[in-house]
Amino acid sequence: MACTETARIAQLVARQRSSKRKTGRQVNCQMRVKKTMPFFLEGKPKATLRQPGISSDFSISKKPNPTLLRDKGNSLGVKSDAEMPPYTLHTTIGNEVFKDVPVQRHVTMSTNNRFSPKASLPPPFQMHLSRTCAKEMSDNLNQTVEKPNVTPPASYTYKMDEVQNRIKEILNKHNNGIWISKLPHFYKELYKEELNQGILQQFEHWPHICTVEKPCSGGQDLLLYPAKRKQLLRSELDGEKVPPSPLPAPKQIPPLKGCPVVMPGDFKEKVSELLAKYSSGLWASALPKAFEDMYKVKFPEDALKNLASLSDVCTIDYISGNPQKAILYAKLPLPTDKILKDAGQAHGDYDIKSMIEQEYLQIEENIAKSADTFVENTTVPPLIIPTEASPSVLVVELSNTNEVVIRYVGKDYSAAQELMEDEMKEYYSKNPKVTPVQTVHVGQLLAVNAEEDAWLRAQIISTEENKIKVCYVDYGFSENIEKSKAYKLNPKFCSLSFQATKCKLAGLEVLSDDPDLVKVVESLTCGKIFAVEILEKADIPLVVLYDTSGEDDVNINATCLKAICDKSLEAHLQIDAMYTNVRVTNICSDGTLYCQVPCKGLNKLNDLLHKIEDYFHCKHMTSEYFVSLPFCGKVCLFHCKGKWLRVEITNVHSSRALDVQFLDSGTVTSVKVSELREIPPRFLQEIIVIPPQAIKCCLADLPQSIGMWTPDAVLWLRDSVLNCSDCSIKVTKVDETRGIAHVYLFTPKNFPDPHRSINRQITNADLWKHQKDVFLSAVSSGASSPHSRSGGTPVPGSTGENFRKSLADAIKKSLVEHSSSSSTEELPPPVHLSKPGEHMDVYVPVACHPGYFVIQPWQEIHKLEVLMEEMILYYSVSEERHVAVEKDQVYAAKVENKWHRVLLKGILTNGLVSVYELDYGKHELVNIRKVQPLADVFRKLPFQAVTAQLAGVKCNQWSEEASMVFRNHVEKKPLVALVQTVIENANPWDRKVVVYLVDTSLPDTDIWIHDFMSEYLVELSKVN
Repeated sequence: MACTETARIAQLVARQRSSKRKTGRQVNCQMRVKKTMPFFLEGKPKATLRQPGISSDFSISKKPNPTLLRDKGNSLGVKSDAEMPPYTLHTTIGNEVFKDVPVQRHVTMSTNNRFSPKASLPPPFQMHLSRTCAKEMSDNLNQTVEKPNVTPPASYTYKMDEVQNRIKEILNKHNNGIWISKLPHFYKELYKEELNQGILQQFEHWPHICTVEKPCSGGQDLLLYPAKRKQLLRSELDGEKVPPSPLPAPKQIPPLKGCPVVMPGDFKEKVSELLAKYSSGLWASALPKAFEDMYKVKFPEDALKNLASLSDVCTIDYISGNPQKAILYAKLPLPTDKILKDAGQAHGDYDIKSMIEQEYLQIEENIAKSADTFVENTTVPPLIIPTEASPSVLVVELSNTNEVVIRYVGKDYSAAQELMEDEMKEYYSKNPKVTPVQTVHVGQLLAVNAEEDAWLRAQIISTEENKIKVCYVDYGFSENIEKSKAYKLNPKFCSLSFQATKCKLAGLEVLSDDPDLVKVVESLTCGKIFAVEILEKADIPLVVLYDTSGEDDVNINATCLKAICDKSLEAHLQIDAMYTNVRVTNICSDGTLYCQVPCKGLNKLNDLLHKIEDYFHCKHMTSEYFVSLPFCGKVCLFHCKGKWLRVEITNVHSSRALDVQFLDSGTVTSVKVSELREIPPRFLQEIIVIPPQAIKCCLADLPQSIGMWTPDAVLWLRDSVLNCSDCSIKVTKVDETRGIAHVYLFTPKNFPDPHRSINRQITNADLWKHQKDVFLSAVSSGASSPHSRSGGTPVPGSTGENFRKSLADAIKKSLVEHSSSSSTEELPPPVHLSKPGEHMDVYVPVACHPGYFVIQPWQEIHKLEVLMEEMILYYSVSEERHVAVEKDQVYAAKVENKWHRVLLKGILTNGLVSVYELDYGKHELVNIRKVQPLADVFRKLPFQAVTAQLAGVKCNQWSEEASMVFRNHVEKKPLVALVQTVIENANPWDRKVVVYLVDTSLPDTDIWIHDFMSEYLVELSKVN
């Protein structure tokens, strides 16, 4: 990618690989964010949205009293991870090479979003810097886990990360405690800045930064300790939340307080294990289905009626106070060594206060005497994983795919390191008092004068006479240096975390030490920047790397796995060669064919799949074979029509639904996660090295006048050759760049007469007449879920008779049936909106300007998510059919891999149609082939998108600049809406609402959007 410092990567790589190592500056730029399609909305509220208070007089001419705005509403949500404080596990390891790195919740997958402040935290992410480091980390780590009992504040605009790091530094210097009233003074003395007084109110919400204690002796002042000092009892960790505000709030229904039914221990253990897989929480109503899918046992009938009985294994969040609506979160794990050291610890506050006052004076005297004092045992803060959805990383080096050394790229990482190294160069080059170290020991932190006059941080691994072996803690590799180049590291250069860390590449674990795989990964990744998807938090996190530098995102893990497939097992097609017993496994709507050609690889694959069938038949299917962590590029098994088949996950829609491609037939479909199985370990290595056996082909020498394939031509081709096991092909050309072979295709009766080939027969003019507004679904045939509605979709091994019959009927009846039924099909009821003068929680998916934006009722969003999951699964297995489309009718349309309920607005002449997404308010152009009738089952939930206008501000025409300002403040954000007017209409998509919008994400201030826009217009008019 283009960057002014790209060339410096080559220098870094050279330093790692050559005997003459050179110092190079890291690339300080980021890959563009990987194109992910999270199923869940971005920017969910962290806990509950506050509702603005309603004054008795509905007319709002002034900003309402701020005290009325702090009332809490009862809508559930989770704020975007970018605004969350870093809840971490804290460890103190002195100056060891291997630092514990706290893990933050990150997103995936796509997918799907794996963010939740309530999700249980995994063990510390251990940072190993080099495989050559000899010193091992002590097993006796002193860990403390703090769980807040209130929802953390939402505003981190006040340089929050920097402020938190500074406060941790102050507390580490005063590890016996500090009075909160004295903190602003110390902060100003050290950093020459005033500490925002609002920060002092947030310490109770920062258990990862400090521990707050109120002395028993009374008084308003509070004591602050470093986070590691506090040890909480289980009863405290599981304590109730802070009582609600006494201000007026909507009526709440308390949870059921009846005597809970005692559940079996193994049941609770299974629930806990299940919830651990849902980091964003699980709806209580979805628990029985998920439980039965995972464990294949019946869910206890009374369990949901007594959710309180599960409170010891999960956190229960009731929605709108309704005990029938709740979200379950995995419990935060407790530290194993959590025991109070002294039963009388709560006493003696007066003595502590006196001791702290004396210690303050002593510390201040020491600082005044020598500001440049070197601290031998300086603790470097742990590395925090970036909070953005797809962090950028630079791959440094690897010895195996389970230990890939990486560095995060960005403002607080590579850029901060470059700034620090510039300061080190300035300090050590111009300070005559600085001299090389005289005595050294293993584990000591140093500043090393490397080549090209660069100064780097390093740690001693081993020592000899005049040489020492050091590990560059920010680069992840080691080298031997002269002792004369090593200097004591000034403590001011210890505030930045060590930048080198390790990760594990998902899907490559079984071949992690394979020399060929390591070589391929090394050649594709080392010295390059990638977007990373973190799948699993562990000592070394499990990740997927994506190259986003081109037009399409490239899954590096999957690319490396395909590169080491056994080439001897591929079907190598030769030009002008004839192949018999060829089986056509899939025919796409553009005429592309997928064929299986008899070869050594196909025979071995069939043999292995037969052994796997016997293995599963003889062995009880346990939960270990269910896919618990789906990700793009993962190879697993899917049972279809009595056979186990290899599939690769190509897109993860949600925790339940995903897209897969059958590796050996070329078919793409959507399935439930619960239908996939892991490949048994004993067969895994053998089966993943077999190349895909589906060969992509196209019919050669078709007339140029044919152009776009018609439904009739595709149907004729499928009817003639699909799943026929004894076809023959003659190869005329192999296009290596596109991975496709040009072939003549023959049926058994016509082989080998070229004039009677499929290529010649399909040129019949009647097959290429385009019918106006009639199309064929783009869903590929070739495999079907066992839950297909009609069972008519052709699958490997089926004859396709039912399919052909149903299609024939559909072709004859489609024009009449659809036109007559479309007018009579019922529409869902309009979505519920609050009455004028009332408020409601909303999400803004689209914002053009204050005069036109779209809102969704926040409390209904989870229902929409479930519906879209069901639509993905439904339309992926529904039979193909002709449909006559009409304007202003409701359909289902596939937009960017997801099925939406849409209103058809117009039909274009280029094969596209204009549609309006009825649940998201977006206008899209889609291929006419991607439109299907909307099934009745998807017509029950009200359409969620409601057109809105901002109240309280008047402007006839909004400039692009003003519109952009408005979009930046409201689009893709959860807000509170105060309804002024509801304009009803017979069509639900024509309803309109005029509302005030309030941003309640800040801890102490509500932002009324109409006030903000009015002020902006005034300022803009002054400028003009």
